[in-house]
Amino acid sequence: VQLQASGGGLVQAGGSLRLSCAASGRTLSSYAMAWFRQAPGKEREFVSIIDWSGDNTNYANSVKGRFTISRDNAKNTVYLQMNSLKPEDTAVYYCAAGRQLSTTSGAYDSWGQGTLVTVSS
Repeated sequence: VQLQASGGGLVQAGGSLRLSCAASGRTLSSYAMAWFRQAPGKEREFVSIIDWSGDNTNYANSVKGRFTISRDNAKNTVYLQMNSLKPEDTAVYYCAAGRQLSTTSGAYDSWGQGTLVTVSS
C-alpha cells in the first residue's frame, strides 16, 4: 500500500492542525495504522495507533488528551487531529500501515513520506 501524508505546516503554540494519510494501491480497512514523528536530531518516536476498525486506539503520553487519531475506511484515509500544539511537537510526522497493531516502528512495512509540523512559541 502506498501512503501520502499531508496537512503539516507552521502554527503557533496552542493552535491546531489535522494531518491526513491517504492510501492507494490497496484498501486500508485491513491494516493497523500509526503515526510516528521525528524531531531534528532525535530518533523516530511513536505518536498514535489505531486498529483496522477504529475501535482501539493508543497514544504516547506526551500527546494524550491533545491528539486524536481516526480513520475513514471508505475514504481510505487516516487522520491525526492535533490540538493545543506545543513547540516540542515540532517534527516530521509519518503515517504507517501494518498487519499488526503495535507502538513499535518495526511492525509497520508501509510508510508515507512525512509531513513537517512546526510549532512556534
